[in-house]
Formats: sequence, structure tokens, C-alpha cells
Amino acid sequence: MPKMTTLLHRARRHWQGWAVNLILSLVAFMMLLPVATTLLISFKQERDVIRRPPVWFPCDTPTSGFDPLACRWAVEGYERVLAPRPTGGWPVGFALTGNLVRIYVPNTLLYATTSALIVVILAGLAGYAVSRYKFPGRGLLMTTILATTGIPLLTNLLALYQMGVDLRRAALPFYDDRIFIVVVYVGFFLPLSVWVAKGFFDTIPQELEEAAFIDGCSPVGALFRITMPLATPGLMSIFLLTFVNVWNEFIAGYLLIARNALKPAMFGLYDFLSQNIINFQVIAAACILIALPVVVLFLFTRSVFFRAMLEGAVKG
Repeated sequence: MPKMTTLLHRARRHWQGWAVNLILSLVAFMMLLPVATTLLISFKQERDVIRRPPVWFPCDTPTSGFDPLACRWAVEGYERVLAPRPTGGWPVGFALTGNLVRIYVPNTLLYATTSALIVVILAGLAGYAVSRYKFPGRGLLMTTILATTGIPLLTNLLALYQMGVDLRRAALPFYDDRIFIVVVYVGFFLPLSVWVAKGFFDTIPQELEEAAFIDGCSPVGALFRITMPLATPGLMSIFLLTFVNVWNEFIAGYLLIARNALKPAMFGLYDFLSQNIINFQVIAAACILIALPVVVLFLFTRSVFFRAMLEGAVKG
């Protein structure tokens, strides 16, 4: 009887594992389906995009529904977005003149990188202080910080817009819309990052710092030599989350930046959409190019990110 119970338990666990894997596979398929569709559209010709009935692969012929040798893949969409122009110079001999990759994507790269670095530094220092030091009002402070994360950025846009207008009218010599938008992004993403950083510092035993003190290390030295290296996965996850959120943000960059030459990539996509509303292959190519930097960044840092998520989930 016990042997039969063990066999039933193993069979139940086996089928439960298969069921969980099947559900996760279906969820992944549903999430990747729009991405795969956009990627396929970006490599199609216009006549294959608008044809009825639609086809997944433009590889059909009058006599065959699918012929790999007859595929009509095209890069017209990417050519329209990148707008390469020959220059005759070294080393590539051409320049990308499309506004999306020449102006808007570099702007977003600047905003996302700068905001993420500032958030990592401030959140790291604040999270360490709250994790290691007990001071009056600590609980109230963290509760207030957590409460601010529930305020949507959209509700503050009117005040921020008026603030930006007043700063531009003041004609301050050091003022620039790029500085203003970075400050806005830092202020919006910093509160949650402080909580995330505190959680990671809580997982690092304080005894390690006390041992460093015994060996003659100062508190600052222990922080940067012992604690910060151990908290690197957590800080990296904060960088990635902030970078991705700023990269995908649209409404603040659209309203708070006056000059189009300083607006982010999402505005560039919006502007590009208005010019190519019927050219779906061009819009799909623009979407792929905008998403590509984030995908590449995540692929190179995924191990650190997953490690940070696992370490942050267990305290001690």
C-alpha cells in the first residue's frame, strides 16, 4: 500500500509538472506572438502586407501554397526608417539619415542611461542607510516613500508642464529641457528603487561589515569594498528596470520637452506613424529598431537580473 501511494504521488507530480510547463509555454507563445508578427511584417513587401487573405510567410506561388525558393522578403521598411545615404567615407561609406535613429533614439539613450545611473547611485545610498541605521521616523519615511510610488506620473504632468514653462521663461544659463526630463524621470522612479535597494541590502549579513571594521576598514571603505560588490546584482536590476521604463515612456517626453530635436524615441515613433499610417511594413521596422536596444541589453544582462530576482526574494 505505501508503495502504491508513492507511485501515485510521483505520477501526480509528473503530470502537474507537465501541466505547469504547458501553461507557461502557452503564456510565452501568446506574449511572443505580437513580436513575431511585427518582425515578419517588417520584412514583407507592401503588397504582401495588405493582401487578402493575409499570409504568415510571403512564400506562396500560383501553384503552391508554400515554396521556400519563392519567398519575397524585403528590407524596404528598414531602408525607409534608416534612410542610408552614401558618403564615400571610411569605414562604412554611408550615413544613417533617418530622424528616428539619428535624433530620437540617441536622445532616449541619453535620458535612459543618465536617469538609470543617477537612480542607482541615490537608491543605493538611501537603501543602505535605511537598511543599516535605525533612526527616529524610519518607518514613517519608508511608508511615505512607498506611498509616493502609487501616484501616477500622469497626475503630476500639469504641474510639471507649468514648471517647465516657467523655467524656460526664466532663461537660466544652465537650464536645458534634457536636464529637466532627467530630473523628472529620477524623481518618479527613485522611490520604488529605494525599497528595492533596501531589500537587497537586508539580504547581506551585517557581520561582514563588522568583520571589515575589525580588520581596520572604515565604514565608507566597508561599504564600497564589501557591501556594494555583494549588492551589485540588485543595483544592476534597478538600473535595468529604470532604463527600460524610461525607454518605453512617452507622455512625459512628449509634453515636457519643447523642441522636437530633444524628444525621445517614442515621440519619434509617434511622429513617424503619422507620416506612414498606411505603410505597415515601415511602422513595423521602426518598432523593431526601437525595441532592439532593450532586447540586446537584457540578453547581455539576463543572468545578473535573474540572480538579483532570486537573491532579493529570500532574506538572510
